[in-house]
Amino acid sequence: MFSNFLKSLSILKKFLFINLIVFLVIGSLTLIYIGNVKPNLIKDKKSKHVQIIDNTTEHILRLNIRFEEEDIRRFLFSTRFLFQNLDRVILFDNQFNLVGDTDTLDLDPRSFSNRLDIVQLEILDEKISKKITEKKDLNKEKTVSLKDILTNYSWSKNYGKAFTFTQEGYDKFLLTTVKNITLEGNNIGYLAISENANDIRAAINERKTFILRTAIFIVIVIFVFSFVLNRYFLKPIKNLVKYTKIIKEKSKKKTNINELKSRNDELGVLSNSLDDMTNELQKRISHAENFSTDLVHEIRNPLTSLKSASEILYETENQQQRNKLIDILSHDVQRIERLITDYSQMLKDEVALSKEKMKKINLKLIASSVVDDFNNIYEAKRDIQIILNASSSQEFFFINGIENRIEQIIANLLDNSISFSENSKKIIVEVSKNDRKEIILKVIDEGKGFKETSTKKIFDRFYSNRPDNFGEHSGLGLNIVKNLVDLHGATINVSNNITQKGANVEIIFPKTQ
Repeated sequence: MFSNFLKSLSILKKFLFINLIVFLVIGSLTLIYIGNVKPNLIKDKKSKHVQIIDNTTEHILRLNIRFEEEDIRRFLFSTRFLFQNLDRVILFDNQFNLVGDTDTLDLDPRSFSNRLDIVQLEILDEKISKKITEKKDLNKEKTVSLKDILTNYSWSKNYGKAFTFTQEGYDKFLLTTVKNITLEGNNIGYLAISENANDIRAAINERKTFILRTAIFIVIVIFVFSFVLNRYFLKPIKNLVKYTKIIKEKSKKKTNINELKSRNDELGVLSNSLDDMTNELQKRISHAENFSTDLVHEIRNPLTSLKSASEILYETENQQQRNKLIDILSHDVQRIERLITDYSQMLKDEVALSKEKMKKINLKLIASSVVDDFNNIYEAKRDIQIILNASSSQEFFFINGIENRIEQIIANLLDNSISFSENSKKIIVEVSKNDRKEIILKVIDEGKGFKETSTKKIFDRFYSNRPDNFGEHSGLGLNIVKNLVDLHGATINVSNNITQKGANVEIIFPKTQ
């Protein structure tokens, strides 16, 4: 369910949600940490208090100090060094009577005597005070007598062990530790020490402040990053999605794809690639639509001829006329078959071309192979001789291309030249270089030449200048040649021979790097 919930969110919402979860987890761990800091710091203070109490107890027992006012007073005067870091040290006898207080050491003894019954502590930590004084309702009182605390301590399970409690107010954080003193197993008195532990409060506040500042900083960073993420990354992606939808729906709505294309980052590259792909797809779709239209038009003519010839053939009884009609039917069928075959092959070629890679190839060797194949067929069949001329037999003519596509170019040109040539004629195939180191391929025949005033028309699909045996051709051969030439970055020029009949086809391939 959780994964489905995440899948339903946008990238920005996913980012914010995940950050919220992380923030809550870190916040919970932080609260746990803060909750453990104070007890740990108090524990460290308590251990120091216990050490002081043990040292003080050892001195009292070693010096045989009686728990009387004068003895304790002299003892406190003589052992001030033990209590340098403490705010107050208080001693009680076993009856909970105050016998010594460092707050009164510098006072007149009579003043000291008057303070013996008023040792009271403000209840600043009600929870701890209530725990200490289990039998008394101290929540309604503002102060608690240390004598009451000692009384309850003597009856508690902590008796015989050091017990620490805190008193926390606006301007102070007191830490008080009490413990009984025993001699030969008998309790002889109580010792209480109190220390201003504001350093604990300061340490806790410092940590809280640091965590709060860090939390605020993280929140600001998250929002800034979210803004940047949405403004510079997610919004452009949304525009790309919008652009694809417009293309899909063939809508005329304007998009800011050009703004995305001008970016120098990965999104700019993606936008350019997407736009190029879209344009290429639109170009192919348009090409396919136009081609289909032309194909239907070209098929319609032989179909009409087929229909007419078949109707006449059914009605005529003249054998010569019937033979002529049968030839027409045969040519029309060949024409349709050739159109469909070449159209299908052209579509396959377009798909294959996208997967093929160019490499460095020798044009002379390829031309030689194709020429040999055609000579084996047409030299004996029609006495047509195809001659390969090269400027140098030892020279290489390297181009960057696809070998089988170069073979297809040469084969289509030779096939076209043979179709327009009479028997016992020659066709010249030349491979050479010009001054710019470009490779030139020429096919020169002695046929009828081109009838069109504009030779560019011959590269159009299904162009009208056909030989008599048109059934052998679809009218796509030169169109395919032009497309393959463009694929290789070459140029093609056609012309009629000046000195004699025939056509001259020249292809100029760019020099290799």
